[in-house]
Amino acid sequence: TPTSASAIWTFYWASKNRVNYTVVEVLNGDCRLDQALVRDKRWSNFELLCISKPRSKLPIGFGGKALVWVVEALKDRQEGCPDFILIDCPAGIDAGFITAITPANEAVLVTTPDITSLRDADRVIGLLECDGIRDIKMIVNRSRTDMIKGEDMMSVLDVQEMLGLALLGVIPEDSEVIRSTNRGYPLVLNRPPTLAGLAFEQAAWRLVEQDSMTAVLVEEEPKNVDFSPFSGARN
Repeated sequence: TPTSASAIWTFYWASKNRVNYTVVEVLNGDCRLDQALVRDKRWSNFELLCISKPRSKLPIGFGGKALVWVVEALKDRQEGCPDFILIDCPAGIDAGFITAITPANEAVLVTTPDITSLRDADRVIGLLECDGIRDIKMIVNRSRTDMIKGEDMMSVLDVQEMLGLALLGVIPEDSEVIRSTNRGYPLVLNRPPTLAGLAFEQAAWRLVEQDSMTAVLVEEEPKNVDFSPFSGARN
């Protein structure tokens, strides 16, 4: 989701009053694709395409093939061909999820380090692999160091070993995420930056550079070692 799903939703809610057309109108021939794109006021190269309007009760009457057509149309734009097309999957594993992953060739799985989320994540991995998506990376969200130290929360290393995915980033629990979302202001623009904002930036960098990180388990506190040039040799 690196940009992340949080950043996408921040942009979405800040721009919801500017959404005049959606994918539904594009597919019905009521508007052009470029008319449905909402451009962010801060970055001219960041655009949002909504599937449906907020509070819309209209059923989504198209499937994966239609979304593939939309993605290919975005790639074929003469001006503003995107470097990345990020598809924010709906919650749950249903027809909406299957539609969303149909055009994808890689996936970013966002999970929290609790057993319920990890069971769902494991099931999602299976569905992605069955759909032919093998390039799957993971972001661990809402991690709390104090709970990990108290053994009340799984460590990132435990999560990585359980799911067997490349680690794209670890987002710490941060109340500023809620404040930022409610203000409609991207967390990564906060100055000074917060820990979560820095983590989002690093995850985005790894996504662009096709990189990953490694979780490390520190089992004990390092012993005090005298590195003075006058100290004797240590075994």
